[in-house]
Amino acid sequence: MFWRVRNHTLDLGKHALLMGVLNVTPDSFSDGGLYSHPSIAVQRGLALVGAGADILDIGGESSRPGATPVELEEELRRVLPVIQALSSRCNALLSVDTCKPEVAREAVRLGASIINDISGLRAPGMLEVVRDTRAGAVAMHMQGNPATMQQAPLYSNVLEDVSDFFRATLGRCVESGIDPQQIALDPGIGFGKSVHHNVRILKDFDFFQQHGRPLVLGVSRKSFLSTLTGLPAVEDREWPTIAITSYARHRGAAVVRVHEVRPNAEALRMTEAILEACA
Repeated sequence: MFWRVRNHTLDLGKHALLMGVLNVTPDSFSDGGLYSHPSIAVQRGLALVGAGADILDIGGESSRPGATPVELEEELRRVLPVIQALSSRCNALLSVDTCKPEVAREAVRLGASIINDISGLRAPGMLEVVRDTRAGAVAMHMQGNPATMQQAPLYSNVLEDVSDFFRATLGRCVESGIDPQQIALDPGIGFGKSVHHNVRILKDFDFFQQHGRPLVLGVSRKSFLSTLTGLPAVEDREWPTIAITSYARHRGAAVVRVHEVRPNAEALRMTEAILEACA
């Protein structure tokens, strides 16, 4: 399983990658405002790399349920200084978490190698950015948009519906001249999905391996974890996140997006050691 991200070809066959979350926003659901100043964000990014992050995912627009869009210039102001600074100070791959082609293009110009798009590369011009820059891209499934996505999400079959979206997205990429090996797929846990939908996707995560592309998982600190455990505090969602990291690796996750890197890295490496011994 290979993922081409600009000048790198990543072999994800045996070892999954940890993507550390770096929100430079004032309103993200779990750490909004903590890293909104560029110098603090850079220090946080370096700390995540020191804890074992292979990728830093830098986002300037909150995608929490009910979030409102951020203007283009404001998103550029938030993310570009952080990407530029980190590109010269760490060896981790940099990812920009954005739905805006203009932000994606500028981020890649300043050092990002990956475009993480929760809208599934659907914005006009985004496919052209991926093609022209040769960046790796994460195409995520989302029903609706952040402002409305949790208002009674409905599927005929969540696995089949998400899979159909992946199939169509890969087709659009090929038609646009993008190498399919640039694309990774994220089923979008918590994005227009009920607790039942989330659990069904996790249970059969390997269902999406049929598309032959790396699978990305993002469950870190999400509210459905509190629903399942009965513990409402965000800090009580760390251990459930770690448990899912281990389970999802067993089910084929190739990239795991988390807020706290070290415990998830340890869970991931232990799971891989067991899987390799059983091979």
